Amino acid sequence: MPPALPNRNRQIHLAARPSGLPRESDFALVEAPMPDPGPDEVLVRGIYLSLDPYMRGRMNDRKSYVPPFKLGETMGAGGVGEVVRSNSPAFQPGDIVEGLMGWQDYAAMKAKGLRKVDPKLAPISTAVGVLGMPGLTAFFGLLDVARPKPGETVVVSGAAGAVGSIVGQIAKIHGNRVVGIAGGADKVRHCVEDLGYDACIDYKAEPDIRAALERTCPNGIDAYFDNVGGAITDAVILTINDFGRIALCGQISQYNLEKPEMAPRLFVPILFKQVRMQGFLVFSYADRYPEGAKKLAEWLKAGKIKYRETITDGLENAPKAFIGMLKGANTGKQLVRLAAEN
Repeated sequence: MPPALPNRNRQIHLAARPSGLPRESDFALVEAPMPDPGPDEVLVRGIYLSLDPYMRGRMNDRKSYVPPFKLGETMGAGGVGEVVRSNSPAFQPGDIVEGLMGWQDYAAMKAKGLRKVDPKLAPISTAVGVLGMPGLTAFFGLLDVARPKPGETVVVSGAAGAVGSIVGQIAKIHGNRVVGIAGGADKVRHCVEDLGYDACIDYKAEPDIRAALERTCPNGIDAYFDNVGGAITDAVILTINDFGRIALCGQISQYNLEKPEMAPRLFVPILFKQVRMQGFLVFSYADRYPEGAKKLAEWLKAGKIKYRETITDGLENAPKAFIGMLKGANTGKQLVRLAAEN
């Protein structure tokens, strides 16, 4: 007999719009009535909550390309959980599912917005990591946008993060020379020794990123996967080869700025080097998710891809974990464990 459900549901709400780096006081832990699933909905007990850098942009109250989170409402996020009640023939209690559950212990969700997860394939946490949105972002961003040819040099910023760590390994599988950029000796060591990067630059220790790129990329840079933006990306643009390709995935160095950063305008080198720089959103590849997920699962099973997770326990600690992630405290995928797996 399944355990009785609690009477109340804990949630993390956005309490205030951050100025610069968020503070824990910008979030509020509240209790709400236990959600009741409606027709063709299921009630999901959260097990893992996914924390991702894009959430920072949605905390701002300004018109953007995605709608902002609303004050006084539950923060949005993907997650993995267990179906505990079902009003849909597609799911049964006990099924493990992935979807946009939000920062909360329980969520009533439309069945059509959920993906069933096979616990026998891999640990269920990977459904929001290497076999989920971060892995798919790496897969399509590198292979469809950056398009490296075998033998070319690929540079990855945010190289030890949830997306970057997978990008570098896929590039190695495809026969590229891979140079990462990460913050701190431990992350650099992880990229080279665990993930198989040919070299990795510690941007926190290097006084001149451009010089470091020229040293580690003697034949120049052919493709760049950009997770961070800012001065690191400026240095890559000045170093990239003619006809280089840049996959613009994230700009985490810019998300917490209170004022736009003053920087050089580098359209001249982009123009004369005939560089292609393309932003992309993984959701544009939704119809091809099965293709990417199948390939990632094959590589994972074969040991060609490794992953690391940084796990924080307890919904109440999600704000602290999120702030730490924005400061680079995590290696690999940042998760919050909401409950034990059965």
